[in-house]
Amino acid sequence: MKNLLDADRILHSLADVTRAHLEDLEVFAETESTNTYLLGQPVPAPGRFRVALAEHQSAGRGRLNRSWHSTPSSGICLSVSYTFASRPQDFSSLTLAIGANVADVLDRLGIRGIGLKWPNDIVIDDGKVGGILTEVLPAPSEGVTVVAGIGLNVDFRCADDIDKISSNTGRVTDLASCCDELPGRSVISARLIDCVFDAMLQFSADGFAPFIDMWQRFDWLRGQHIRIELTDELVPGVAQGIDVDGTLILKTETGRRRIVSGSVLFGA
Repeated sequence: MKNLLDADRILHSLADVTRAHLEDLEVFAETESTNTYLLGQPVPAPGRFRVALAEHQSAGRGRLNRSWHSTPSSGICLSVSYTFASRPQDFSSLTLAIGANVADVLDRLGIRGIGLKWPNDIVIDDGKVGGILTEVLPAPSEGVTVVAGIGLNVDFRCADDIDKISSNTGRVTDLASCCDELPGRSVISARLIDCVFDAMLQFSADGFAPFIDMWQRFDWLRGQHIRIELTDELVPGVAQGIDVDGTLILKTETGRRRIVSGSVLFGA
């Protein structure tokens, strides 16, 4: 029998402070995309948030509008809509801040080998296990609403057709294969909601600074020979971590280069 998401179990598993700021939590059997759904809903009041989860997404998306495929009930498709009272500093690094908190939570849950691949992938060893997509809604006032989506492969043993699970970055893996005793998806979902809400609060107050050390602890790219695909060039080099604003530091033949945005490639 499939381990179905349980809205009541998720709600009761949330930290008290998280639950106190929650406006709404919905669980769908299927939706086009949890991010797309929340982008079309009323924005939460400043400091508050909404959550949408789905057993299956028919049109899941990742960064650069890439598709995110998963099969029903084998993963977590979760989005959080949060409204900042004013635009935070270091706003472009919010995705990295959320990623740092997510990696820390998964590590605490006993998932072995969790890493972060700049800017938004969650990996285990050399396999992708998930990703984060943040999107911004037009602000009617000085505040700003962000929808943060998290997709995670939880347990391929629950997948009806594992061949449909794919990634544009190569090999994929799941949490269950890297954990001795995996919590249920509802409990994992609650921990993720807690950590995203916590990231929003911290980021609102202090920007990216509180997350830098945690990101560096899980930095999977550091020391690897990579290529960065930009709009008009391909830049080879060695990843040397991130700067204080979340930009990637690349050591190239012509010196140190800061990469604000781009796709990471491997191989010749």
